[in-house]
Amino acid sequence: MHKIDIELVEMTMDVMKYAINRISKTDPEIGIPRRAEDLKALVGETITPKGIGGEVAFGLWKEHLMKANVSIDHPRHLAFVPAAPTRAAIMFDLVTSASSIHGAYWMEGAGGIFCENEAMKWIVSLTGLPEGAFGVFTSGGTAANLSAIVTAREYWRSLNDQNKVEKGIIITSIGAHSSVKAMAKVVDVDVLLVDTEDKMEASTLQQTIDGLTEHQRRRLFAVVGTGGTTNAGIIDDLSGIATICENEHLWFHIDAAYGGGALAADSVRHLFKGIERADSITIDPHKWMFSPYDCGAVIYKQPELAKKAHSQQGSYLDIFKDEGAHGFNPTDYQIQLTRRVRGLPLWFSLSMHGTDRYKEAVERGLELAQMAGKLIEERPFVELVREPSLSCVLYRRIGWKPEDYTHWTYENHRKGFALVTPTKWKTGASFETVSRFCFINPDTTEKDIEMILDSMA
Repeated sequence: MHKIDIELVEMTMDVMKYAINRISKTDPEIGIPRRAEDLKALVGETITPKGIGGEVAFGLWKEHLMKANVSIDHPRHLAFVPAAPTRAAIMFDLVTSASSIHGAYWMEGAGGIFCENEAMKWIVSLTGLPEGAFGVFTSGGTAANLSAIVTAREYWRSLNDQNKVEKGIIITSIGAHSSVKAMAKVVDVDVLLVDTEDKMEASTLQQTIDGLTEHQRRRLFAVVGTGGTTNAGIIDDLSGIATICENEHLWFHIDAAYGGGALAADSVRHLFKGIERADSITIDPHKWMFSPYDCGAVIYKQPELAKKAHSQQGSYLDIFKDEGAHGFNPTDYQIQLTRRVRGLPLWFSLSMHGTDRYKEAVERGLELAQMAGKLIEERPFVELVREPSLSCVLYRRIGWKPEDYTHWTYENHRKGFALVTPTKWKTGASFETVSRFCFINPDTTEKDIEMILDSMA
């Protein structure tokens, strides 16, 4: 398997041709998932004792399996938080894999880690955190949030012995990303939810804290604010929350996995006032910084606290630990030991295009959201649920029931036209099913938005 022969060379050329075609393609198919049994019927047994050969396996991928995936960079993929990696970043993802770099320790991955750190410096500069703040690239927002809360909890435990035997509590809002509640299960801490899917205000947070019992207050160690909710692009009262956390001696973590990319846009940077006072921040470059999956980031005001929480010990790791001799070790600042240099494609794209191009691309997403809002207001059969926020737009088709949204979503996807999915929005005591756009891809056009809306008529 590890020998170089003509078959390997030919297969490499086939793969490169495929990659060139995919990178340069301007009209990708959106892709439609198929049932596992249907795919099995199409491709048969692919894992056999003797192997089916690279040419056959690659042919099955191109003919059947690739088409059963959704192209997240399709200009009419506006569901969830899509992605639109630059072609430069995709190219360098090939280089990253081919280079076979272990990105945990400087001793093994110095060149790649250096590049990652250059990209990280730019991201940190967008937050306005004080000198000394720094971060590392993770697999995504969940791993970044988890790494931050583990750091916060370990710091809280270090303050006194009683905290070491208590089950901690964090506070966030119901609008926070699902990963906040998911990682709380892993860390084994309780989550108290502020009952708002809209902006979490400082006054509401203070009321929640004031309503805690004395024992609950001792267990409370962190607040998680959101810098751009996934559902609606809402930014919490970051400045007010920061003041409360400072007064109450609480760790302030901001989940800006989606919205953090907007820090690059001068037009909305003021909406994030207070982010520079956070103790930790999550930002996902694979969302609004145009990096390929998977690439998240966690940033710390005081990285040494993260190192105390995450640095792994073992005789086989001792050789890596002399940072004075070797340099920065990313594994010491987040939950993963083994890691690829997933920030490398972002570095190459930033180096190739410059940060001004990134600002322009993010501003385009904001512009598309405002454009969609106007197009919705011009049509009598749809209406805005709320004003667009960042690049998210919530709107309703007047007269539709939840099943109508579901049918419309599947029908458009089945046709290979678009993927726009419904969500729910809390109105009073109930949740209403509505439709939602999330704009990331600068290649999305006004015509795309018009066609999608008119398909609801």
